[in-house]
Amino acid sequence: MLRKKLMAMLGAIVVLSMMMTACATPTPERIVETVVVKETVETVKEVEVEVVKTVEKVVEKTVEVMVTPEAEEGALPRNETLYFNGQQWGAVVGWNPYSSSNNNAMMGTGGDSHRATMFETPYLYNMLDGQQYPLLADGPWSWNADMTEITFKFKAAAKWSDGTPVTAEDFAYTWDTHLKYNTGVGAGNKEYIDDIVAVDDKTVVIKAKLDENGKTINPLLVSAFVSSNIVIQKAWTQKLEERTGGDETKLKADPAEDVVYSGPYHKFFADDTKVVFIRDDNYWGQDKSMWGKLPVPKYLAHVIFKDNAAGSVALAKGEVDVSQQFNSNIQLLWESYGLPISTYLPEPPYGIGASLPTAFYNLKSYGLDQIAVRKAIAIAVDYPTIIANAMTNQSATFDQVPRSLMNPTPGEQAMYNHDAVKDLQWAGNDIEGAKALLDAAGIKDTDGDGWREYNGKKLSYIATCPNGWSDWQAAIEVVAAAGKKIGIDITTNYPEWSVYQTVVTKSDAPLPEGYDIFMMWSAGAGPTMPWGRIRNMMSSEWVGMASNWSGNWGQYVNPRADELIKAIPGETDAAKLKEMYTELVKIYLTDIPSFTLMYRPQSFHAVNETVWTNFPHQDDGSKPPVPPLDCTDGWGIACLYNITLVNP
Repeated sequence: MLRKKLMAMLGAIVVLSMMMTACATPTPERIVETVVVKETVETVKEVEVEVVKTVEKVVEKTVEVMVTPEAEEGALPRNETLYFNGQQWGAVVGWNPYSSSNNNAMMGTGGDSHRATMFETPYLYNMLDGQQYPLLADGPWSWNADMTEITFKFKAAAKWSDGTPVTAEDFAYTWDTHLKYNTGVGAGNKEYIDDIVAVDDKTVVIKAKLDENGKTINPLLVSAFVSSNIVIQKAWTQKLEERTGGDETKLKADPAEDVVYSGPYHKFFADDTKVVFIRDDNYWGQDKSMWGKLPVPKYLAHVIFKDNAAGSVALAKGEVDVSQQFNSNIQLLWESYGLPISTYLPEPPYGIGASLPTAFYNLKSYGLDQIAVRKAIAIAVDYPTIIANAMTNQSATFDQVPRSLMNPTPGEQAMYNHDAVKDLQWAGNDIEGAKALLDAAGIKDTDGDGWREYNGKKLSYIATCPNGWSDWQAAIEVVAAAGKKIGIDITTNYPEWSVYQTVVTKSDAPLPEGYDIFMMWSAGAGPTMPWGRIRNMMSSEWVGMASNWSGNWGQYVNPRADELIKAIPGETDAAKLKEMYTELVKIYLTDIPSFTLMYRPQSFHAVNETVWTNFPHQDDGSKPPVPPLDCTDGWGIACLYNITLVNP
C-alpha cells in the first residue's frame, strides 16, 4: 500500500518538476498539482510529505508551490547554492542592523547564537559545549579581578567589506549609537552595561553597571553580550546618521541598502518570492587566524514558501538543502520514501530540545485574570495529542520531562528541586479536574447554553498563532478543543505573521481583540540559561515596551518573581541558586501566566543530502562539535566550511 502511494506521490513530484523546469516566464507564478490517492479498504493510510493520519475516505491533496526564476534550471548554479526554508517568511523590509523591523531573517537574528551570515559578533556561542569561540575577537575575553570589566582584542585580520579594519572604536561607537537612538539592544542592556570603551585600535573594555556595593549588577548578561551582539562600522553609522538627520525614527527606518558588513555573505537579490545572498570572496575570515578558507557555497538562497507544507514538498524534492521549519513526520522521508534526508538525532525527538513554545494568556481578557480559569484550560489540554500529532513526536512528553521553566537538557533539569514542585505539575487531559476547579470557583453554566459564565458573562476566547506555522496551528486547535470539553468557548484565528508580530510585540498597550490566548517562543540554549528564559517569560521589565521581542507578552507582573530574577545573576552559591530557581518554578506553576505546549529544538534542522553532504549530525566527530543550527547561527556557521558536494 505504501509503495502504491509512494509511486503516486513521486509521479506527481516528477510532473511538478517538469512543469517548473519548463516555466520560462521572468515573473513568479503558482503551479498547483493535485495528488489523488484512492483505496477501497475500510481504513486508509494517507502518506503525504507533510502529514500522516488515518482517514476513511478517498484522499485528495492539493500542493501549491511558488515557482520563481531562481527555482528554474540554471538560474543559480545548483552545485554552488545552498537552499534554505523556514527562516524567511514574507518579503525583506530592510538591511539596517540598528532596526528591529527588517523582517530579514537570513541577514541576522539576535540571541545567544546570533546569526553570522552578514554581520558578526566578537564571539560565537556553541550550544553543544557552552563555549564562546572567538570570531572577530582575538582570543578569549577576561574579567578583571573585581569582575567589573571585560577586556578582549579584535583580530588584526578582521576587515569590513570595504577593506578597512574592524576596530575597537567600531564596537564602542556601535554601543553609543544603540544608546543614543534607543534601539532594542540599547534599551535591553543599558541597565547592565555602563560603557564600552576603545582602549586602542584593537582593545576594548566593557564596563559593567554596578550596584550600591560596587558589584556588577548582572555578570551573566555582560558576558553574554559579546556573543549576542554584532559590531557595526563607525564610518557607515555616521553616514547613516547624517542622511537621517539624527532622527531616531528615520535612522531605524532607513532600509540601509548601502550597509557595510564584515560577514562572509551579503545581498545578491531579494523580492517577495525569494532572498539570495552571495559570498564575499574577499571575506577576511579566510585568513589563517580564523577559518583559513572561504565558506563552501557561493550562494545562500531562501525561497519564501507559502507555508510549512510547501516547504516540506520542496525539501523532499531536493529543492531545499537545509530546513529550519517543522516537517511533519520527518522520519517518513527516509523510512518510507528512502530519501537522503536526515536530522541531527537519528531517533525521536530528532532534534535537541532547547526551547519551550508557549501559550500566553492575555491577562486583561475577561475572566483570564482568574487563576482558576487559566489553570482549568491549561490542565485540560491534551498535550500527548499535541506531541504525537502536532509535533509528530519531535518533542519529549511532559511525562518524560515534567513541566517547569527548564528545557529538557540535563544541565537545566538539575537546576531545580523536582520533588518540591511535583504537586503543581500536570501532564494534561485532566478534564474532570478542570471542571471541578471551575465549579469550586463558582464559574458554571447558569443559563443552560453549554458555556460557563464568570459573574454572569460567558467565557469566550480566541486562540491564535501565525498562519502557515502548521505545528503551532495544530497545537492551538488542541487548546481550543480542551476549552469546549470544559465549557469554555475557545475558537481559533490565524493572522499572517506580518500582522501577528506587530501585535504581540507591542507591550505598551493592551492586546487587541482576537489575542486572548496566543503562542510565542521561549529562549533556547545560551550562556545565561535557564535564568535568561525565566526572565523572558516572567519579568515585568518587558511590560510597557513599545517593541518587545523579549517575552512576557501576556504582561504578567509578580514582584517576588521580579526580585528573584534580579538576584540570580549575582548569586554564586549553587545550593542557593537551586532554591531560587525552585521558587520561581513554584510561582509559575501556581499563577500560570502562560503554559508550555511542547518542547522544541532551538532550530529545526533537517537536511537533504542530494546535492550537499557532511552536515552536522550527532557524533559526527567535528571538533568543536557543530550544533544543529542550520549552518547560520552561532558556532553553527562552521557547517558552511565543512559541507561538501555529493558529486564534486
